[in-house]
Amino acid sequence: QVQLVESGGRLVQAGGSLRLSCAASTRTFSTYTMAWFRQAPGKEREFVAAISRSRDLTSYTDAVKGRFTFSRDNAKNTVYLQMNGLKPEDTAVYYCAARIGGLRDKVGDFNSWGQGTQVPKVS
Repeated sequence: QVQLVESGGRLVQAGGSLRLSCAASTRTFSTYTMAWFRQAPGKEREFVAAISRSRDLTSYTDAVKGRFTFSRDNAKNTVYLQMNGLKPEDTAVYYCAARIGGLRDKVGDFNSWGQGTQVPKVS
């Protein structure tokens, strides 16, 4: 497993932008597929986006396609989620996750999780 620490969540107005970051504590960061999930109040955790080890493949849930961009910097052991055109339904706690292997979009496919960063209200 790898330790993950998210940051960047804050209050934002609808239509605004945020960039979330997730820093990983591992010497083998480039071997991990990374993902973002989110959990809104009273709802289950859901997939947002994933990125392959070599950055050549990304996957997004339909709700964020065209608005969110997932990137990674393997030299800095960090991934980023650039969120533009934020909507009230984007309000959630955002979690970074890691796994060894290919792109996946299920919570159970990831065995390393951060503590989450909150986007408390998009209004």
